[in-house]
Amino acid sequence: MPAVPLSVLDLVPVPSGSTAADAVRDTVDLARRAEAAGYHRYWFAEHHLNPGVAGASPAVAIALVAAATGRIRLGSAGVQLAHRTALATVEEFGLIDALHPGRLDLGLGRSGPQLLAEYARREPVTTPPPANGLPVPAAPRVLAAERVALAAELLHQPGARTPDYARQVADVLALLAGTYRSTGDVAVRAVPGEGAAVQVWVLGSSAGLSAAVAGAHGLRFAANYHISPGSVLETVAAYRAAFVPSAELDRPHVAVSADVVVAPTDAEARRLAAGYPAWVRGIRSARGPIPYPSPAEADGLTWTDDERALVADRVTTQVVGSPATAVARLRQLRDATGADELVITTITHDHRDRVRSYELLAEAWGTAP
Repeated sequence: MPAVPLSVLDLVPVPSGSTAADAVRDTVDLARRAEAAGYHRYWFAEHHLNPGVAGASPAVAIALVAAATGRIRLGSAGVQLAHRTALATVEEFGLIDALHPGRLDLGLGRSGPQLLAEYARREPVTTPPPANGLPVPAAPRVLAAERVALAAELLHQPGARTPDYARQVADVLALLAGTYRSTGDVAVRAVPGEGAAVQVWVLGSSAGLSAAVAGAHGLRFAANYHISPGSVLETVAAYRAAFVPSAELDRPHVAVSADVVVAPTDAEARRLAAGYPAWVRGIRSARGPIPYPSPAEADGLTWTDDERALVADRVTTQVVGSPATAVARLRQLRDATGADELVITTITHDHRDRVRSYELLAEAWGTAP
């Protein structure tokens, strides 16, 4: 298969010893450098109640980076619709598109109560067989459900109920197209927003509702291998099976995410990635999220066997190594999933190492504009 475009997924990470303000400045710098290196898109995730992540508002981050860049597409990966309305989302992105037309990707994701019920219904997982050698380890039972529920409570207005995700996506599309009508058959106009040249994406980590909704509307779909590696193959397959051609797309279009750290040598890359297991442990366990630790701090941490098992799927599927090692692993991911694009998320303690990782990968992959 030919090379596919590479893009960036930025969580706006906060390393230990730094501040959210430092993280935002580093993000603007990285976006400029990613554009110069030839990356296709620059996406922002939405996270809350995490001292190690400053990316609480994709729309605000996009507006900041749009003013500092000129070509690279900018988007959300994704807006958490559980605590937002379709109208507010369309208006925000329409406002940014008014000044930066034709550059925006509106990635729509599920969150909070929309996912907790699904997690509760899941059967115990087993390790699926590898595909073309691609690691697809079984996902553990994540222990942080109470924290997710608390975030949902704090983000919702008092007494608000979680909207139906499929209806929200349909409303977003109708508001952008100018075809929205209420249940009482009242037409409304989302200005700004209506007519905005925004690409709508759906993000998903399972072969459930997100994949089905994306396919039914003929939308682009991003599968979260970096979050849920064990389900990526069935997730992509479910989207393709559900796909119905639309005015925008005549065939399925899939982006797949990967967590990557690149350095001149495999040994140095492993050292730079040393803080990743502890960072994931904090997100997934009762310990709670932490700022991203340095390699030295990571070396001093203690672990139980259960904690190592809790993060094993993420650690074993993180792409860590020299440019040649990383390219080989990413080609494997591309071939196994049939991805049309790959989205790279990289976190290191030192911003300079993070920039270098993206630049080394871009050079080895051949992304030069």
